[in-house]
Amino acid sequence: MSSKLTYRQSGVDTIEAQSFVHNISAHVKRTQKNRSLFNAFGLFAAAYDLSSYKQPVIVTGADGVGTKTELLFEQDMLETAGKDLVAMNVNDILTTGGDPLLFLDYLGISNLKRETPRITRLVSGMSDYLESCNCILAGGETAEMPGVVPENLVELAGFCIGCVEKECMIDPSRVQAGDVLIGYESDGFHANGWSLVRRILAQNPNLLSRDELRAALAPTRLYNDVVEQMRAAKLTPKAYAHITGGGLPENLERFLGDKGADLTVPFWQNDPVQKVLQYVDENDRFHTFNMGIGWVTIVSPDQVDAAMSVGPRSHVLGTLRQGAGIRVRVAS
Repeated sequence: MSSKLTYRQSGVDTIEAQSFVHNISAHVKRTQKNRSLFNAFGLFAAAYDLSSYKQPVIVTGADGVGTKTELLFEQDMLETAGKDLVAMNVNDILTTGGDPLLFLDYLGISNLKRETPRITRLVSGMSDYLESCNCILAGGETAEMPGVVPENLVELAGFCIGCVEKECMIDPSRVQAGDVLIGYESDGFHANGWSLVRRILAQNPNLLSRDELRAALAPTRLYNDVVEQMRAAKLTPKAYAHITGGGLPENLERFLGDKGADLTVPFWQNDPVQKVLQYVDENDRFHTFNMGIGWVTIVSPDQVDAAMSVGPRSHVLGTLRQGAGIRVRVAS
């Protein structure tokens, strides 16, 4: 018997990797119904033809699902993890007014053969969301790393590439005092603040029932419908904000400069969320969670009524003023 080793004996199976790419081809095809790659899927790099744009500006983003992943895997909600991964990236692209064109994923695992059923479900969830926002699953990397990635764990990262016409790009520097902030409801905590949620659940193991926990783990909402309907209505938003880690204050302050606002958000009608929030500092919660608002559009006063009709569950949050700083309170 030969004493020489194969790559497979070290824990990496390149044949299995090729088989996995073939197995997910049906999911990949679902994301290419309206847009297509310029060349074939599975090459060393993906290409997209931008000739339909007059003055294309490329926009990019990268993000993950964070510690929410652990609970999603424990609850066997793998498709939700895939949706979260897409939404956290695509929503960022949408804030530019751009089209999400290409999405790539990075999956780090310990053993491909053992993990193939789970990561196929992850890809299925990704493809559900990508299909709904007309974005192509262009490729990515599935890295088999025995001894580095623990068994039963999947490292997740996503990358999105979009494009926007130069003249149509959202320019937040245009906001001014008197402009109105409209918030669109979230579907839960989305994929932020879960390190805190996990600590609360660890200290209070009976706080949520299994059904309540699964409800709290709802995927990050995609806000492509809001952006598409804004375009269809020929509205001209001055800024978009995806409300992620840091909540409303930090995500708005990053582009408002010397302007601020006193915001009033509706009470978050979500029973599992409210059970968790009773253990969270009343000030810190606004800097950790989206507090029920996952997307904000800033428009001039004359466009408020039209913008309120775009997308479901919208609320006027407040008006921009001179003087930096965002203060948030819950409606009484």
